[in-house]
Amino acid sequence: MKVLVIGGGAREHALCRSLSLDPDVSALYCAPGNAGIAEVAEVRPVDALDGDAVARLATELGVGLVVVGPEAPLVAGVADRVRAAGVPVFGPSAEAARLEGSKAFAKEVMAAAGVPTARSYVCTTPEEVDAALDAFHGAPYVVKDDGLAAGKGVVVTEDRDAARAHALGCDRVVIEEYLDGPEVSLFAITDGVTVLPLQPAQDFKRALDGDEGPNTGGMGAYSPLPWAAPKLVDEVMESVLQPTVDELRHRGTPFSGLLYAGLALTGRGVRVIEFNARFGDPETQVVLARLRTPLASVLLNAANGTLAAEPPLNWHEDAAVTVVIASHNYPGDPRTGDPIEGLAEVAAEDGPDTYVLHAGTRREGDAVVSAGGRVLSVTATGSDLAQAREKAYKAVARIRLDGAQHRTDIAAEAAAHR
Repeated sequence: MKVLVIGGGAREHALCRSLSLDPDVSALYCAPGNAGIAEVAEVRPVDALDGDAVARLATELGVGLVVVGPEAPLVAGVADRVRAAGVPVFGPSAEAARLEGSKAFAKEVMAAAGVPTARSYVCTTPEEVDAALDAFHGAPYVVKDDGLAAGKGVVVTEDRDAARAHALGCDRVVIEEYLDGPEVSLFAITDGVTVLPLQPAQDFKRALDGDEGPNTGGMGAYSPLPWAAPKLVDEVMESVLQPTVDELRHRGTPFSGLLYAGLALTGRGVRVIEFNARFGDPETQVVLARLRTPLASVLLNAANGTLAAEPPLNWHEDAAVTVVIASHNYPGDPRTGDPIEGLAEVAAEDGPDTYVLHAGTRREGDAVVSAGGRVLSVTATGSDLAQAREKAYKAVARIRLDGAQHRTDIAAEAAAHR
């Protein structure tokens, strides 16, 4: 089977890496790709937001499956255009992708499906914003841009003025109660009827150690979660994932693709923080590192509506840790164009269980340079989290990028059994 992956970040690099190891994949393409993806897939130029261009490329290449990675193309309807061209595609329709594209819509779906989530208000005027902030009787304040914001549209703050300023800078916002407790990410592959959960992971949204600093797209992740309840996945399937998929199908907009639930494990039980309509970054890196089942057939069955025929997924017992290396000044206005050194050293010295996934990179002659805020993800597997973490940070130390930043505490608490 020939497969085309749309996107050019670390998530797509992780997908391409997994697909390249699948014996059923005879040819692998990625568009537009990046410098690292070019090592495992044939990179083709395309405007990822142009559905007709993506459909033409898929037809020209004669692929049997298209995997749309990022959220913006999904919300723009790229998967719809590919389906209309008669090519199987893993990724929801534009209507179903509103689950990520509009937080207000997601709240509406959850209310209809009886899915537990935070109490919230949708606001479009200063008066509504002030009333919503008053309704929660004090900090911390949680203010979310209703639309897509690349993981940076959420403000959680003790400062009411900062919360109000963020709200007034958006056309429409969702202001909701703060959810206490640890956060968990759980992916599920679905064809709109059958739901197949993956393994849970935990990511780190804040830029700095100790969960300080501004929100980012994610600075690292790990899996499995040794502290999580054994029945967590079953509980989330029953109370969150299956009801959401069922509700969207009943509305006439079935969700086929990857449903991502961001969860808070509160003192009152599991609550949904957000839904995404695609694989999350950086959790994808650690979840796919542990997946033993070949990926292509699972995604194709989801695309074709035959997921019920897929046997249970197989998982490695190993743990996985990913550490993100970001550009100077990320998540503000990151500096780009800096040369990246040490990649060959990681490949030569650290073995097959430790590898670098590219996000914001490009090639200039023989050099690889930074081309975005989050530049690289270093992923390692080990017998437990402590070993995986040690291997990941050993590789991080080999990489040289002027002004780069990374967190030093990814998976530290879990590895220490706290």
